[in-house]
Amino acid sequence: MSIFGSDQGYFVSETHAAGHSRFFSAPRGGRFSPTQRPPAFSDSEWDRVVDTSDEFDNPFHITVASDGEHRATASSLLQRRYAWRGYSVEPLRDDVGDRITLAACNHDTTIATITASLDGDDGLFVARLYPDEVNALRAEGRKLCEFTKLAVDDSVRSQTVLGAIFHVACIYVIELHRCSDVLIEVNPRHVRFYERMLGFERMAEERLDPQVNAPAVLLRLDLEHCAGEIARLGGRRRDARERSFYPFFFDRHDAANIFRRLCGQ
Repeated sequence: MSIFGSDQGYFVSETHAAGHSRFFSAPRGGRFSPTQRPPAFSDSEWDRVVDTSDEFDNPFHITVASDGEHRATASSLLQRRYAWRGYSVEPLRDDVGDRITLAACNHDTTIATITASLDGDDGLFVARLYPDEVNALRAEGRKLCEFTKLAVDDSVRSQTVLGAIFHVACIYVIELHRCSDVLIEVNPRHVRFYERMLGFERMAEERLDPQVNAPAVLLRLDLEHCAGEIARLGGRRRDARERSFYPFFFDRHDAANIFRRLCGQ
């Protein structure tokens, strides 16, 4: 499940998946092979992936929520926003080689969070409700991932924050792990939002999620399309003609710097 405050003009979405950083070192060329996993790391290695303190009136930074403090504040945000909709959520689990949690922070306050997970040994959360659809994509040779546990503080009214945290998650799944598709599970009334703002497509009809007794719809984003939109629109925040998050993604230069930071270069 994910919560985005509807009073901000964004959404309240029940999706059920619930600067300067060293991330992990990729091989020469900056990419892992599809079968290679990053090495283990210590909390002291993590720092800011994005820092906008020199760019915006309301600056924020994005970090990997790996240490106790960042994970606790991200979990607190998730639980607070879920409770607002009458749901409960477990605290964030520790990140492993096939999962990462990002936190957008204003000073010491977490204002947005998202978890990106690869289709690893534990499978995908969305496969619990949509096993046939997920298996069909696997059978086609697609390399899958999912975005889960999205939340944004109700004080945040900036598309810049959402665009930034989505873009870092996309860099993780596209550039570092060469995924072909990202899956999410959303409430039916928010399908159009994801279609319009990020280019998701409906993968299956509405089903009842018994864990929360609420309807859900499986959506898929073709990451080749996503990469094309990032290249076309990233960094064009003043382009009012585009009603999507992509103009609020980073431009090519900034995205390359973020990638290097994620790779520890």
